[in-house]
Amino acid sequence: MLTRKPIIGVTMGDPAGVGPEVTLKAVASDRVRETATVVVLGDYDHLEALAERYGINVGLQRVDGVDAITDDGPVDVVDFDNVGDFEFGDLRAENGRVSLEYVDRSIDLAISGEVDGLCNGPIHKQAIGMAGSEYAGHTDMMVDRTDTGSHTALLTDGTIYVTHLSIHVPLSEAIERVTTQNVLDAIRVTHEKLPEAGIEDPSLGVVGINPHAGDGGVIGTLDGEEISPAVEAAREEGIDASGPLPPDSAFNRALDDDYDCMVAMYHDQGHIPLFVNSHVDGGGVGATVLILGLPFVRATTLHGTAYDIAGRGIAAPESMITGITLAADAIRQRS
Repeated sequence: MLTRKPIIGVTMGDPAGVGPEVTLKAVASDRVRETATVVVLGDYDHLEALAERYGINVGLQRVDGVDAITDDGPVDVVDFDNVGDFEFGDLRAENGRVSLEYVDRSIDLAISGEVDGLCNGPIHKQAIGMAGSEYAGHTDMMVDRTDTGSHTALLTDGTIYVTHLSIHVPLSEAIERVTTQNVLDAIRVTHEKLPEAGIEDPSLGVVGINPHAGDGGVIGTLDGEEISPAVEAAREEGIDASGPLPPDSAFNRALDDDYDCMVAMYHDQGHIPLFVNSHVDGGGVGATVLILGLPFVRATTLHGTAYDIAGRGIAAPESMITGITLAADAIRQRS
């Protein structure tokens, strides 16, 4: 049982986006400081300049490595000193390169156990691609580096919990992926990995794909032909799964605690309820992402680099705050 506050490595993300800003705001919050010991991986001078620019009251301290971090006092920053000239909102390879350096080092620290878990600030998929990365994002890098097999992204605001059959694919492809085997696989991995988030023996609500979950075949047949057999097979395996549920009302039942977690069929079906339920002033979102199945605890913001508002000082830090605190909770569950 962990008797100290978990040590969480936080990567500041793309320097031209809102990642450094939300990182500063998050590590300055009492909620984070009371929950975890945080060490930031990023560019010290860049963070110091932004803290002054935005008037964020946070003390920063440059350290060479995590062995020098302290629990109280200034927030420790492992300084990469890799941000040169930049413009907010500027999509370019250099921004992708430096943000990848933070992520790569964070994986090293998590694998070695020098930190208990991670919370990653947003990086830009195009920028890291321009920098030569073969990965679509953080998660692919971590899965590859750790030879992780079965895993899933759990999206949550602490009230609604949701996994997805598919995420970043066109809607037409998402529909094609709704097969009995794929749905069953999504149910299985959700059931298997949710204990990492402290949810034992979860009850799962499986969301249908068509309006009214097909209405008995009147509005499409995928629900009856593909999703229903998957739910039945899962129940035969001892998994507490129900569905297909009508998509328009399914998440109301999550709010009523009828289900511990929802299994959505595609990106917007699961993301929209979370964005609405965790909305914060200014268009921000308080929900976060936990990747289940990795050998270490890892969270990340649910939002991206938000180049359109970068540099204005208005980015909401709630997603990163939630990510750090839920990561700390998950670490305690595993210890």
